[in-house]
Amino acid sequence: MRRLWLLFAQTATVCLAILFIVSTLKPEWINRIPTSGHGLHFATSTLPITEAPVSAVAPGSYRDAAKRAMPSVVNIFTTKEIKQTVNPFFNDPLFRHFFGNRPNPRPQKQSSLGSGVIVSTTGYIITNNHVVNSADEIDVVLSDGRKALAKVVGTDPETDLALIKINLPDLPAITLGHVENASVGDVVLAIGNPFGVGQTITMGIISALGRNHLDINTFENFIQTDAAINPGNSGGALIDTNGNLIGINSAIFSQNGGSLGIGFAIPVSTVKSVMDGIITNGHVIRGWIGVEPQEITQDLAENFGVKEKEGTLIAGVIRGGPADKAGVKPGDVLVQVNDTKVTDKVAMMNLIAQLPPDKKAKLTFLRKGKALVLDILIGARQQQKTLPGDDDDDDEPR
Repeated sequence: MRRLWLLFAQTATVCLAILFIVSTLKPEWINRIPTSGHGLHFATSTLPITEAPVSAVAPGSYRDAAKRAMPSVVNIFTTKEIKQTVNPFFNDPLFRHFFGNRPNPRPQKQSSLGSGVIVSTTGYIITNNHVVNSADEIDVVLSDGRKALAKVVGTDPETDLALIKINLPDLPAITLGHVENASVGDVVLAIGNPFGVGQTITMGIISALGRNHLDINTFENFIQTDAAINPGNSGGALIDTNGNLIGINSAIFSQNGGSLGIGFAIPVSTVKSVMDGIITNGHVIRGWIGVEPQEITQDLAENFGVKEKEGTLIAGVIRGGPADKAGVKPGDVLVQVNDTKVTDKVAMMNLIAQLPPDKKAKLTFLRKGKALVLDILIGARQQQKTLPGDDDDDDEPR
């Protein structure tokens, strides 16, 4: 009997020691042991734990806006054939006599990437012109994994916009917002495919509206934002907190190609105008009067008797153009287009571009300090084929 008692005591001691070690070092092992409502329970934690409901949404989340807009943003992959030049030495008969004829070099293919936004369930996609410019093949990849070849419907290099089209069913078109209701400080989200890593969304605010004089495009009216925009984001969506499109990401200010918190988007108002023009006429129709405008400096303002930053100096007049026929002369200062005052060169170009061709407009000039009102029959501006300084080989945001 004594031997049995000692054996029981030793066994109980060993079991308690093992249980103590396990509960100290590996408490999760004990948690796996099923327990009934009547047995002993060993607590695995002495701290109370409160878990949030599964359906809870973090305060300040923009998941609903992202969920609405992200399916409408696509990845664009383009390829174009680059012909290799032949060294001029191979054109020399003496050189070919000793070294033979060099075979024609094989053309190389160059790839680039960007983003686009589905604006219609019929397959229209808006993107940047520099994303698809001179591309031989345009591949579009949707967020659901579907792929399609796209064709260019029309381009507008002067605003760096292009309209392409794919043929797929059930396309998720984005909702166009109202940029005129946007203000500095509003939260915005940028969606695109930076560096080809896949669809990405970043957050920031509107830093400024109506940015121009950047020498990026001929016609500029940018939304400036600090939402991160990187190479590959070009042509992607800038949306508000409701998931509505307010701009197309187009350019960054950067010294090394990365985001420095200064990005520029083309406002949706410009996007609408360009899309309508391309779909209706195949290109955008803008007004033109045939003058060479120049910003008014302080010295020029004193010479021409006008206030600095008032109006635009007409430095040259194209012979036979609408302005020449109406009597405009070099040295005149354009101060008003119809009922709208001209503040600078950019404002003048935008106002003239909005005028319908083949219709007259009242333009007010200052000539030797006196006001001169002329009725000018507006002409049609010829579209530029490339942007100023464009090397047709750019896959970076601009």
